Order: sequence, then structure tokens, then C-alpha cells
Amino acid sequence: MNWKDILTRATYKLETGFDKLSHLVRHRLRTRPLMIQPFLGYGNAAGMRIRARVLADKGIRPAREEDGLWRNFSNAVKRLESSEYPKARVNLTVADKTVTVTCDNEGFVNHWFDYANNDLSNTLSYVPVHYELVKPKRPNPVEAEGAVLMPSHQATFGIISDVDDTVLQTGATSAVSTLKKVLFGNARTRLPFAGVGAFYQALCAENNPIFYVSSSPWNLYDVLTEFFELNDIPQGPLMLRDWGIKPSELLPLGHKKHKLESIRAILDAYPDLPFVLIGDSGQEDPEIYRDLVHEYPERIRAIYIRDVSARSRDAEIAALKEEVNNIGTPLLLAENSLDAAKHAADLGLITPETIERVRSRQEEDAKQPLI
Repeated sequence: MNWKDILTRATYKLETGFDKLSHLVRHRLRTRPLMIQPFLGYGNAAGMRIRARVLADKGIRPAREEDGLWRNFSNAVKRLESSEYPKARVNLTVADKTVTVTCDNEGFVNHWFDYANNDLSNTLSYVPVHYELVKPKRPNPVEAEGAVLMPSHQATFGIISDVDDTVLQTGATSAVSTLKKVLFGNARTRLPFAGVGAFYQALCAENNPIFYVSSSPWNLYDVLTEFFELNDIPQGPLMLRDWGIKPSELLPLGHKKHKLESIRAILDAYPDLPFVLIGDSGQEDPEIYRDLVHEYPERIRAIYIRDVSARSRDAEIAALKEEVNNIGTPLLLAENSLDAAKHAADLGLITPETIERVRSRQEEDAKQPLI
């Protein structure tokens, strides 16, 4: 074992011990109310992936037009210092079935709920999930309502998209720019890439499910879902990342493993459904998607890569494009949403009529000032 492994394990043990002591004090003194934060899950005919987190309720509310830098910063700090409750026990109820699960050390519920569902709707639907905190006990019940996305038999393909610098303008290639937006912005100040909402709506049509896989922390879940709603971007399950210290990882620097594992889980949950993959050129999305084309030949209908790297990766992506094209998957390095929409229409992924909607929305979005 090298010194980095020793340092990582020691830091993990120190943080875990501090968290346990902190939670013990809070539990004894009951200094803060708790909440269950549901995350939109996904399911198939055999069951569903249910996710949530038990946290201290810090009273963070949706963004308002008048929120200033100080309020945004205060909310950002509250989110990042999440005060999760480890090993809490939660009842999950779907229809007439209830199971009790134990959260992990970071307060997360990540449970595959066996539930036969042979009557899938002809349209994309959402199955309600009721959450109830069993342990620790609180004077008042701690409950929440969530949902699981259930694709229909009528879906022709699914969509898996990155978030940062694919949907949301973050400047992910610049740590300073990203940090500034996270700490001093909110869901109303963040901007989508022009036309992305209309393009994704066209891809989803009525029945095609969309999933988002990002290396952003779960702490930003409420900001992202609110951002999607404000900008008419289709909602879908978000596969985010726990940024806590782990025995094998001191800092969450890499994201390839997280993205590959998350996307594989989605592809395996719907073995008869092909997918469209959307990402950007700023990080490793092209290489990740190339690997998936090799692993799942004939399952990837198309790959769209938003060009955010100022041509510095054009040669690399051109080589990747030739490689996946030879397997049968088209790849487009797109400068904007309209170019992607035209390409998708040529492939029959969206209807030609929706191109004008993307064009109109792209022009409208482009008028918004960069932040």
C-alpha cells in the first residue's frame, strides 16, 4: 500500500468518525428537523430503482427573481454542507407493497424495489413512491412523496444526456467559472445552451424517456430539477455523484467510472430499447460513448457531442467518429442545437416539423446575456 492509499483511508476514517460524533450529538439534542429528499427513479416490468437521501432540513426554498448574491451564496453553502443522517431507516411504499431499507453512511437510499408491473402504459408514466422515516424517531412524522419514471411499450428509443456544458452553461472546463456559478448563482440565473430544451422535447416526443448522467454532486439535485422546469427541458432521472470521501478516493477527480456505470445500468434496465447519447467535447464524453458503442453494438442510434473545446479536440473526435461510424453509429460534433436537430431529423429521430421550433427557441435563447 502506497502513501496515497494510506492517506485516503486515514482521511476517510477521520471523516467518518467525525460524522458519527456530529450525528450523535444532533440526534441526542434533536437540534435540527430531518427531511427525506426523493430523487426521480426509473423502472421496468420487473421493478424499479428508488433513490432518496435523509438530510437535515435547512429550509432551502426555490429560487426567486429577487434573490441576490448573498442569498445564493448562503443556500449554496447549506447545500454543500449537507448534514446527512447515516444509517437512517426508511419505509418505501409503492401501491400495496412496503419495504424498509437502511441508508448508507452518507444518508442515501439506493434500492432496487422488486415489483412486477406487466401492465405498462401506452404512454410514459410515473409511479408514486411514499417515503416514511422509521429511524431515528422524530416528534412529528417525516414523510415525502416521490416518483419513478416508467417508460411505455410505445417508446422508440431513449436519450441519455450529460448536463454540464451539454445542457447547462457551466464552463466546466474552467474550475473558477464553475465555482462562481455554483456559489453565487441559482436556478434562475443559470442559462441553458440555446435551443436545447426544444431539441430534447423533440427527441422525447410523447413516449421516449430521457436520463441525465453527470459528475455534479447530489447536493445540486434541487437546483438542476428546478433549472429544467424553468427552461422547459424535459425532466428525467438524474444520475449524480456522491462527493464524499471514500476509502479508495480522497477527491472526486475522475468521472469516467461513474458515467460508465450509470449508463450501463440504464442500458441494462431496458435491453430492448436503443438509445441516443448526448454530451460535450470538454471532458471525456466522446471516449465514454465510444466505449459504450463497442460494449453495446446496435444499441446506440446516434451520438451528439456539443463542441465546447474551441477546436482543440477536433482531430481526436474525428478519429472517434470514424471508429463508431464503422460500427454503425453516427456521431455529430455539433456547434449548436439546430445542427443536431437537422441531423436527428435526417436519421428519423425527430419529425421535420420540429426543426423550426428548435430554430425559433435557439434564436430566443441566444438573446439571453451570458452569465
